[in-house]
Amino acid sequence: MPTRQPTGAPTLAEVMAARRRLSGHVIRTPLVRSLWLSAETGADVFLKLESLQITNSFKLRGAWNAAQMLLERLSPGEPPPALVTASAGNHGRALAYAAERLGLRATVFTPRDAPRTKLEAITRHGADLRAEATTYEDSERLAKQFAAATGTRYLSPYSHPDLLAGIGTIGVEILEDLPDADTIVVPVGGGGLISGVAAVMKAVSPGVAVIGVEAEASHPFTSSLAAGRIVEVEVGPTLADGLAGNMDPETMTFALVQQLVDRIVLVGEEHLAEGIRALVAHEHLIAEGAGAAGVGAVLGGRIDVRGRRVVVLVTGSNIDAEKLAEVLSSAPRP
Repeated sequence: MPTRQPTGAPTLAEVMAARRRLSGHVIRTPLVRSLWLSAETGADVFLKLESLQITNSFKLRGAWNAAQMLLERLSPGEPPPALVTASAGNHGRALAYAAERLGLRATVFTPRDAPRTKLEAITRHGADLRAEATTYEDSERLAKQFAAATGTRYLSPYSHPDLLAGIGTIGVEILEDLPDADTIVVPVGGGGLISGVAAVMKAVSPGVAVIGVEAEASHPFTSSLAAGRIVEVEVGPTLADGLAGNMDPETMTFALVQQLVDRIVLVGEEHLAEGIRALVAHEHLIAEGAGAAGVGAVLGGRIDVRGRRVVVLVTGSNIDAEKLAEVLSSAPRP
């Protein structure tokens, strides 16, 4: 894999500047060794707990950096822009939180059936919630139409250079805490998380394998990489609502994933549920479906990590209590 960053990837200088910008506004999340998952897989497995981040997902890193950069680029006397975004929930919550603290107005378009815990948090932070769309893709189209009609600044939840620089700080923390890691397992939705993390990994330690995990019910990257171009896939229902949906045809992340990511695997619903249950049972951690995708893929044998030193990202914990109870109660009988 190349050590030179591909076009559009955040540079290390940009990521370190983002780190300074985020200081005091996000937390440095723990990287903890999982004795249980290590024993299950024959590997040395660590969990990067972005589920413990403020707003309960990794999304705040990118949202805060991008919003703060908008303010820093204003000319003297220029009023701050209003922001609009599309989200399956976590990015919307993160941007609403950042906007509330930075004194910005934010509008968030989501699917109407997004998890209630995410929607309620968006409203609680003072954003204008538009839970109107049937699908995530519709949310994205509505947000872009709103931006064009109102002059509001559209901020993509996964395809923006300042967003990727903020997300890249996760990679810096991993390298500092576990410099001899050789495999990083990352859930993949729109590709922003894996692009930001992989950009740092490949710049500093190009031998590290960066492996993405998509839901079987929504796999636009797997299909697009096979086709050599962005293609649209049929999206089915999934526990990993944060990973569901097709990517924007104009996204910068597809080219970055092509160049920086070693491979992507698919995880099914049974292993997503198993990942959620196992994190509760063995680590006393709550994770949403998307957050547990990496754990589910490793448990399900989709990634052979035997003998390796592995970091699995647990990316979020915004799951409705009723859904969590349903998953926990559906464990197969021994």
